[in-house]
Amino acid sequence: MTTDLTPFEAAVAEVLRSTEPGEVVTYGEVAAEAGYPGAHRAVGSFLKRHDGFPWWRVVNAAGRLAPAHEIDQARRLRAEGVEVRDGRVRLQA
Repeated sequence: MTTDLTPFEAAVAEVLRSTEPGEVVTYGEVAAEAGYPGAHRAVGSFLKRHDGFPWWRVVNAAGRLAPAHEIDQARRLRAEGVEVRDGRVRLQA
């Protein structure tokens, strides 16, 4: 894991580290909780560049899994007890 993180990256990392097994959050929720509302795309970019974070717990606003990683993401989420159907999860309202 990289230790030279920007303030944005450090805040996102902290939010991601706080997710629990079986918890699913959106990119937008991570951004907002990190103090950067509207930075959902930057959260996705962060996850692409940094290993060691539970990326599989993060989905888009519609509950869709990460493109090109759906099979692995679905497998990991199911292992944590999350129901995945047709490439998406049902988000809590």
